[in-house]
Amino acid sequence: MAAVEGLAALLTEHPFADGDVLVSTSNLDVTAGELRADAELLAHRLREVGVADGQAVVVELPNGPAFITAMFGVWLARAVLVPTNSRQPRAELERVVGATGPAAIIDGDGVRRTGVEPTRYEGDVAFVTWTSGTTGQPRPILQSHSGYLELLDRVLGPLRGKRADPDRRPSPNLVPVSLALNAGIYNALFGLRAGAPLVVMDRFSTSEFAELTSRFAIRSTVLPPPALVMLADDETIVDLAPLRYVRSITAPLSPLAARRFTEKFGVTVLNGYGQAEIGEVIGWTAADAREHPEKVGAVGRPHPGVAIKVLSGEGVEVSRDTVGELLVRPPRMAAGYADGGSLDDRLDGDGYLRTGDYARVDEEGFVWIEGRVGDVINRGGNKVFPGQVEEVLCLSPDVHEAAVVGVPDERLGEVPVAFVVGTAPPEDLQRLCREHLVAYKVPVAFHQIDALPRSEIGKVLRRDLIARLSHAV
Repeated sequence: MAAVEGLAALLTEHPFADGDVLVSTSNLDVTAGELRADAELLAHRLREVGVADGQAVVVELPNGPAFITAMFGVWLARAVLVPTNSRQPRAELERVVGATGPAAIIDGDGVRRTGVEPTRYEGDVAFVTWTSGTTGQPRPILQSHSGYLELLDRVLGPLRGKRADPDRRPSPNLVPVSLALNAGIYNALFGLRAGAPLVVMDRFSTSEFAELTSRFAIRSTVLPPPALVMLADDETIVDLAPLRYVRSITAPLSPLAARRFTEKFGVTVLNGYGQAEIGEVIGWTAADAREHPEKVGAVGRPHPGVAIKVLSGEGVEVSRDTVGELLVRPPRMAAGYADGGSLDDRLDGDGYLRTGDYARVDEEGFVWIEGRVGDVINRGGNKVFPGQVEEVLCLSPDVHEAAVVGVPDERLGEVPVAFVVGTAPPEDLQRLCREHLVAYKVPVAFHQIDALPRSEIGKVLRRDLIARLSHAV
């Protein structure tokens, strides 16, 4: 294989012999040599159909070796990857094509031209990810080769420096989330950058996760909060050995959910914090996990090279342990948006990005996320942070999950309303809340639902819950 640059180099830069297994699933192994050869062939095919440098290519494949092959094939062709979920409806694919202007699509039938006028992306744009869409339509974010390599090394740096045996190959990196998501791509590239083979799940199930963890001797992995809750609730799963650490990703994880998982499996759960535009900026080290078990629920401390500050509503930096909006300044950010927008409107005069999240920083420098600025409920001038109320609701053994939203009120402006997955009677939940919360934080109503509406990355879609109330009126 000829010398390659950017993220494509992750396919060759580590000492995997051609016969070494590089990607595994529950029933398939693909060697490094096979994957490299297939990626080269795909890159050649893309050039044959006329894909030019900087043009986008949609990949619509299920999780597995074929997706990894396509990802690197696109980069070897010097094109821009647009990952999509192979199970998405046709209307969603059409929206993706309209937003990114791809020259070609790779799906189960091979490579085909799209028929649209291709967009040419300048610079070192590597792939397109999307904002979470929890507050509006998802926006396409441009991720660069150089920026993403910096992100990987930002997180890996402290781990590399403290590895007892630098020649020891890491355990396989389990990818339990969709490769169509930024979280899936990040996890796959993180493993390859660290020199670890990959184990990819087609879709998450508790039984397959437990089986793969045992079979491949997985010592650490990442999981979104819903997966952590599913594993803790599954009575058939009693052991996840040799798993030692789980990093929670994609959405906020409550301290209660983290404690439940740790108490059941003896596995340390580490929160982390980031956004698609900036990558992971705050996280945990193994040393912090050992020395500060009392900090469970925090998202960790800023990674090397990341500066943060917390501002009041008046734009003044607050003191320690005071809640305000979190601003971050990482070494690199995303290249902008595919729709032509930039991050400039979210930056302050010092280059800090407004995250839209409320947070506080304690005396030891650990960051605690209190909720989204847009989710905080203003009840007659008193702020209600939904996460605090949800934590109390989940104290009930008859509540599996909970979400609290603000709804309009003529007298108070807004009032909190709770949605719970479980069988707890409303009067019991009201009594529980009054035992643990000041009166203005107690929800005015409790609604039982079968499941919380979530985005593809696991975030609760609060706007959908509010819409349910509107439709019920």
